[in-house]
Amino acid sequence: MTTERLHVTTLAIGSDGWRRAHRRRRVTVSVLKHAGLIALSFVMIYPLIWLVVSSFKPNGEIFTDLSLFTSTHTLENYVKGWNSQGLGFQVFLGNSSLLVLGAIVGNLISCSMAAYAFARLKFRLRSLYFAIMLCTIMLPIHVVLVPQFIIFKNLGWLGTFLPLIVPKFLATDAFFVFLMVQFIRALPTELFEAALIDGAGQVRTFLQVTIPLMVPALATTAIFTFIWTWSDFFGPLIYLRTTPKFPVSVALKGFVDAQSTSDYGGMFAMSVVSLLPLFIVFAIGQRWLLRGIATTGIK
Repeated sequence: MTTERLHVTTLAIGSDGWRRAHRRRRVTVSVLKHAGLIALSFVMIYPLIWLVVSSFKPNGEIFTDLSLFTSTHTLENYVKGWNSQGLGFQVFLGNSSLLVLGAIVGNLISCSMAAYAFARLKFRLRSLYFAIMLCTIMLPIHVVLVPQFIIFKNLGWLGTFLPLIVPKFLATDAFFVFLMVQFIRALPTELFEAALIDGAGQVRTFLQVTIPLMVPALATTAIFTFIWTWSDFFGPLIYLRTTPKFPVSVALKGFVDAQSTSDYGGMFAMSVVSLLPLFIVFAIGQRWLLRGIATTGIK
């Protein structure tokens, strides 16, 4: 009996030692993994940190010293950059804000209505129209660029914000329509049946039942629309002709001149200013963004 107890005790000690060794190994692997991720993250965000640090350096030291530590700090780049190009930079920020506001309102209204129609209404060739809508996601922008430009030119919209805002009210962003369709299809059908029994029509069901439940998807659409519109360079470059109409994405190009001296310090400073709204919106809307993506398509 004593021998059996001794054998059991030995096994218990050996098992406990194996658990401790396994725990130490798991902790070591976790520490190494997190250290590697932190190092990789620093490599990825190094250009952004260097941009911020360089915005406080004199022009002559920006490309001669690539380190993140400098003994010379100045706000001259922000002052010169804000008052450059004959206009205050607030003009370009205001133009970008106007474009973003129009794009967000347009996408929220048109894409939600189109998504509700595809998800809940029954009409002929619905599947075909939905497939065609999805195919537009795969179309490169260069395919439709020339036809759109000719249409807007014939309408007399060149040089205005209309080519950049009006299409948003026509549900042209198929990605957001698809996102909302998947979200609406994931909602319990009993809610729509109850609304129908209570005598609610499609409009009332859409406004009072669907929209309140679509807040995560709507928030995701608004955040992505803000980021893409604020950062868009190609569209404003094509349709806007005068400097007072430029958004920040195009205005930053004015700091670089191939024919004369480029003001990289001012460009870096205003780049930091233009990035602040993106960070603020993402920080505030991150919770809604994750909820919108996580719950889309879940039955």
